[in-house]
Amino acid sequence: MDLSNLKPAKGAVQKPGKTIGRGQGSGKGGTATRGHKGAKSRSGYSRKIGFEGGQMPLQRRVPKFGFTNINRKEYRGINLNELQELADKGKVKKEVTLENLIENRLARKSDLVKILGGGELKAALKVSAHKFTATAKAAIEAAGGEAISL
Repeated sequence: MDLSNLKPAKGAVQKPGKTIGRGQGSGKGGTATRGHKGAKSRSGYSRKIGFEGGQMPLQRRVPKFGFTNINRKEYRGINLNELQELADKGKVKKEVTLENLIENRLARKSDLVKILGGGELKAALKVSAHKFTATAKAAIEAAGGEAISL
């Protein structure tokens, strides 16, 4: 093997398309497959994103209202009855940490966690979370536990 018989691997080179716009004799001259007139036949044409052929685009047809706060913090809500289930199943002993919640798939690693007051808690648990509702905090303390804000 030497430089004179090198060639690309099979399938690496695709056959080029038909040459267009090189005169009438080529069979692809004249309009060069662009059709007659209109924006698409002209050089420099580029379709705008969302363009619907002159019809009012969806983005402009749909009514817009309200306000989206870009600084909003989303919390993953976990009710007291979910904590009680963990205690009943023996998945947590005395302490509920963020790691416990992630292990038991109640929250994800990147979530901010808020404990909500839904259901009832009988187990005395030391619960660590980012936020607590007033009813949840009261219920945890009434059961003999402790609510620790991270």
